[in-house]
Amino acid sequence: MKFIVTARKWRPQLFSEVVGQHHISTTLKNAIENNRLGHAYIFAGPRGVGKTTTARILAKRLNCTNPNGGEPCNKCSSCQNFLKSQSLDIIEIDGASNRRIDEIRTLRESVKYAPTSGQYKIYIIDEVHMLTTESFNALLKTLEEPPEHTIFIFATTDIHKVPLTIISRCQRFDFKRIELIDIKDLLAKISEEENIKIDDESLTLIAKKADGALRDAESIFDQVVSFCGNVVDAKILKQMLNIIDEEIYFHISDAVLNKEFNKAFEISELINSNGWNFIDFLNGLIEHFRNISSVVITNNSDFIESSDSVKAKYLQYRDKFSNGDLLRLLHYLNKSQNELRISQNQKLKTEILLTHLIGFERSSTISELLSGSEINATNKKKTEILSEKKVPPVKIEFKQNTDNTPKNNSNPISKKPKPKDNSHKTENVITTVSKNEIDSKWKQFKEVISKERFTLGPLLTQTLPSKIEDNTLSIDVNHKEDVQILSSAKDFLSKRFNEIFNIRLSLQFNFNNIGKLETSKTNNLDSEPNDEYGNHPLIKSVIEELGGREIK
Repeated sequence: MKFIVTARKWRPQLFSEVVGQHHISTTLKNAIENNRLGHAYIFAGPRGVGKTTTARILAKRLNCTNPNGGEPCNKCSSCQNFLKSQSLDIIEIDGASNRRIDEIRTLRESVKYAPTSGQYKIYIIDEVHMLTTESFNALLKTLEEPPEHTIFIFATTDIHKVPLTIISRCQRFDFKRIELIDIKDLLAKISEEENIKIDDESLTLIAKKADGALRDAESIFDQVVSFCGNVVDAKILKQMLNIIDEEIYFHISDAVLNKEFNKAFEISELINSNGWNFIDFLNGLIEHFRNISSVVITNNSDFIESSDSVKAKYLQYRDKFSNGDLLRLLHYLNKSQNELRISQNQKLKTEILLTHLIGFERSSTISELLSGSEINATNKKKTEILSEKKVPPVKIEFKQNTDNTPKNNSNPISKKPKPKDNSHKTENVITTVSKNEIDSKWKQFKEVISKERFTLGPLLTQTLPSKIEDNTLSIDVNHKEDVQILSSAKDFLSKRFNEIFNIRLSLQFNFNNIGKLETSKTNNLDSEPNDEYGNHPLIKSVIEELGGREIK
């Protein structure tokens, strides 16, 4: 018996047998049952997904004399004549070879004649996008208002090449790619009927190679069976179809994790020696990291088109890559596609590409560095605080005045203790302090400030504590213009004063020409203005620090 290829032998004869196009089959069946037929249909979609097959089933059902609901019976004379290619009422035309205007004119004349035996005269024009512009124009009027007994069914893989004037006169149906699982199920069914033993991995390889085209999958299936016989082995199948082994991609992802740069050269040499296409390899690598990304994001393998054993391998990467890592890797691989296509030495380019890929640092490293710097900064601050605490605070014990001066006198001051703050406890806080004791420490305070801020130190040499009232230490300032400068730094000076002597007092600066400080030419401040500025402590300090000189 003559061999019939699988694509023809297992071509669907009913709407229910059409694989992966349920939305179209249901619509057409309902239109037939409800008597809502259109006068023209256009089926668009990728190759090998059932466009012409669906058109034939529809044509067969429309002229069937004993239909079964929306399905043809495939037993009546009309159905049998069509199956034997002897029907005069169903005309199939190849748009690629009958694209000239003369053929369309002949078609336009023939539509006037009634069908010979069936109810409709049906024209199936395959690859209709191949018709010339003149042919489409000649068909417009007939297509818009055909005779009642005429129905047009167009099929095309390039719907964008069909004029909109034609599409608008037809009911358009868009066919989709056949899903991998549907192709595998049909091939498994065919294998069982044909007594062919084939495993799940082999079915997956054939279905992926077909890329959504069922006719391509059936053609590959015939080729594989011819090579392997009735027992199909996945390893032999890969050699026959020259398919890149998926294990290579797992080796690369492991090399990225373990920083194994030698894998870049080993894999590049393996691809070259096996004669695999470097561009196909890169496309497979992008799909590989896309699969890992889907596992990391969804925590399952439902979005991976592969065999169960391969899905199990992908699940092992759930906790090994972060989303940021995978986005960077996929972005780099996509960007490298065009570079690889135009490269003169694709092997060398692939080695460089893989080396860069393996050398990518994990994005978590950046976060860890930032986190580490924050921890180091915190630890450093804590160390500084602890080191300051190791220096024992200056303990100053002030005794109350022994004379009988009233308590409201300005000399002895009873410092009212503040409420205890358990969150910030201070040891040895002075509760009672006299002005005499403050006077003895004021010189030390001025020396400390002079070392820390040279602009404030010289100004403090012209000051003298005067009195203490309500936790405020009043300071007399010898120069009126210095009061504003010292007052602006009051918070800093108060804080440093309290830190040095462990006393809680607020400093207040007031102008009072005390005239008692030992400064050069103090008695002539009012009579000699030039000497006043020349002897001003701030000016002298600026001259000493910055190396300037006074201009008379």
